[in-house]
Amino acid sequence: MSATPTGSSPQLTRYAGRRVLITGGGSGIGQACALRILAEGGRVVAADISADGLADTAEKAGALGAGLSVVAMDVGDEASVSAGVAEAMATLGGLDTLVNAAGILRSAHLADTTLADFELVLRINLIGTFLVTREAITALREGDGPAVVNFSSTSAQFAHPYMAAYAASKGGVLAMTHAWALEFAKAGIRFNCVQPGSISSGMTDGTGASRQSIGPGLPEDADFTLFAKVAPMLPLDGGAIFAAPDAVAGVVAMLGSRDAYFITGTEVRIDGGSHM
Repeated sequence: MSATPTGSSPQLTRYAGRRVLITGGGSGIGQACALRILAEGGRVVAADISADGLADTAEKAGALGAGLSVVAMDVGDEASVSAGVAEAMATLGGLDTLVNAAGILRSAHLADTTLADFELVLRINLIGTFLVTREAITALREGDGPAVVNFSSTSAQFAHPYMAAYAASKGGVLAMTHAWALEFAKAGIRFNCVQPGSISSGMTDGTGASRQSIGPGLPEDADFTLFAKVAPMLPLDGGAIFAAPDAVAGVVAMLGSRDAYFITGTEVRIDGGSHM
C-alpha cells in the first residue's frame, strides 16, 4: 500500500464565499494550497515575488482561474507587504483565511554559514510571517470564521543537520503562532501551523523560481547518514523519499476552513511518520 494519492480529492465546497490570501503562491506548497482552495470554491489572491511563478499558478488553475488573482509581494520587505496586502484586500473585499506559505531554505556547515544568509532566512521565514499577519489582522477581525495557517517545519522541534538558520526561523514561527492564538482567541481568530517534512517543493528539489522558494542544496560533503531519522515511514510510489505538495495542501485547506472551528494554537506534522 502506498501513501501516494491514487485519485482526485473529494469535491468539497468548504471555501465557497471565502476570501483567501496565500503567500508563496507561485510555486511548491504555496501553489498547491492555492490550487486546492480554488478547487474548493474559494476566492484566492496568490502572492509571490516571482511574476513567472504567479503566471505558472494561473496557468495551472485552468478553469478555476476565475477565482484567482495575483499580487507581487516580497514578504521580507515591509513596504512591499503593506502595498501587497492592501491590494489583496481591495481585490477580495476582506479576508477570511490567511496562509503564510512563503519561505526559503539555506543549507550549509555552521562554519560556512554567512551572516547575510542567516539573516535572509530569518527575514523571509520569520519576519515575513510577522509582517503579513500584522498587515492582515484588521481585515481578519472582520472576517467570516477567520483563520491563519502558518508554515513551521519538522525542523523546529527535531534535528535537521546543516539547517540551523531554517530551524531557528521555523521555531520562531511555531512560537509566534501559539502567542497569536491566545492573543486573538477572544476575537475568534484561529491560528495554527503546519510542520511539513519530506515534502517535494522548490526548496527541497532546487526548482523554485524565486527568492521566496529556492535555496542551495546540501553541502557537497554532507553526511547523509545524519538524515536517517528524518526518512518517512509511510511508503511512497517508486521508492520516493518526498511526498507531493498536495499532502500539505489538504491539511492547510482543512485548518483554514470552518471545519477546524475548534482548533487553534496547535501544529500538525505532515512527514509520513518520520518523527514518530
